[in-house]
Amino acid sequence: MDMRTIQHHVNGNRLAACSGRTHPVFNPATGEQTAAVGLASTDEVDAAVAAARDAFSDWRRTSLAVRTKLMYAFRNLVETHTDELARLLTAEHGKVLADAAGEVARGIENIEYACGLADLLKGSYNSQASTGVDVYSVREPLGVVAGITPFNFPAMVPLWMFPNAVACGNTFVLKPSERDPSAPLLLAELFDQAGFPPGVFNVVNGDKVAVDRLLTHPDIAAVSFVGSTPIARYVYETGTGAGKRVQALGGAKNHMVVLPDADVDLAADAAVSAAYGSAGERCMAVSVVVAVGGVGDPLVGAIQERMGKLSIGPGMDGKSEMGPLITREHRDRVAGYVGAGAEEGATVVVDGRNATFDGDGFFLGVSLLDNVTPDMTVYRDEIFGPVLCVVRADSYQEAVELVEQNPWGNGTAIFTRDGGAARQFQEDADAGMVGVNVPIPVPVGYHSFGGWKQSLFGDTHMYGPEGVHFYTKAKVVTARWPDPAESQVDLGFPRNR
Repeated sequence: MDMRTIQHHVNGNRLAACSGRTHPVFNPATGEQTAAVGLASTDEVDAAVAAARDAFSDWRRTSLAVRTKLMYAFRNLVETHTDELARLLTAEHGKVLADAAGEVARGIENIEYACGLADLLKGSYNSQASTGVDVYSVREPLGVVAGITPFNFPAMVPLWMFPNAVACGNTFVLKPSERDPSAPLLLAELFDQAGFPPGVFNVVNGDKVAVDRLLTHPDIAAVSFVGSTPIARYVYETGTGAGKRVQALGGAKNHMVVLPDADVDLAADAAVSAAYGSAGERCMAVSVVVAVGGVGDPLVGAIQERMGKLSIGPGMDGKSEMGPLITREHRDRVAGYVGAGAEEGATVVVDGRNATFDGDGFFLGVSLLDNVTPDMTVYRDEIFGPVLCVVRADSYQEAVELVEQNPWGNGTAIFTRDGGAARQFQEDADAGMVGVNVPIPVPVGYHSFGGWKQSLFGDTHMYGPEGVHFYTKAKVVTARWPDPAESQVDLGFPRNR
């Protein structure tokens, strides 16, 4: 039977891939290939950019009222199709349906924020800055902008980008992950159904060939990226080298600091959900628990107890709490870190490699490593899987120094009952997003998402107010008008001087 081929979406229509190159799409729960996605050539990328460029001149002049109306229609369609989107996410990524539905819900938050862009695009005005002179500022769209998004959130991360970009008056070209491309294509279809003109939002599937063309295309004004730190650095350096505005969000090694006074049950629940949810394939997953003082032993025991109750299985099974990893190769790479940790002296409390599963799915059990030290590979590398490391610290200050010395600065959290300690941690934490008794401090849609240090290349965070800033450019107008006394128009009353 012929394998289904996933195409591009350009100028309101499906565009068949013609490069002759494809990438397999798997069901991670079974290990079976379910489709092949066509990988774009430079010509296909050029076609998408051309469609967006042609649509831009009319779209930028479309009234804010019309843009808002269309965005509300899109928001309602996405909500109506949440179950369908969630099933596509689970089928190609592997995450459980509850996680997939949650991903769509967080994406809808960003569409809702884009529905209010009319207020956020207001400029400023000074009348009579000088005699007869008015000065005012406006924000204008950039033109054609692009997004390059990762496999772990194939619906939510695109929704971090294109609703705000389009609401600001730009047109958009999305290059989603070739590992799970179906959900972004459904979003494109819903976008068209909402009434947006053809060419305003386009999707091209591809690999490095497509990425490099987007980064260097002369008609692309800006690029948004989310992915690993090495690729984020490459995207930033290549895109800015071509004169583009770039925001590139990289990897993470998020620390959760647990003080001796913390509620151990609350902290253990948080650690398990934040470390193993979505199989740990989240840039905001907790990778390291820093146990301060005497809390270490009871906390490790509580985490271990909860791990034994986790139900791991196919994401479509409503009983499953964690699904498979995205590919067989990634699963094996993550499993290798558990062995490396043991060899380097970590205490393997729970070894996920010992878990057994039926079939050929890309499953791996959850692992817990205690007595990890900063010189170990499991501490230094971003594992991006269901492996949680516990580092013992003697003091609050030692814990803060671990966060500070970490080369990534995406997110961090503290668990404590002490308001003073929590407040101090907010100031001391060297990361872009901080949680207090919240393990995954992802901001709501009307704030902005982004880390520090090697978690962000560029100076602008994603979505929210900083997203509006990124997708627009400021213009200041200084206008002089003739003296009213010299006007030939009879107003019927004396003029004010």
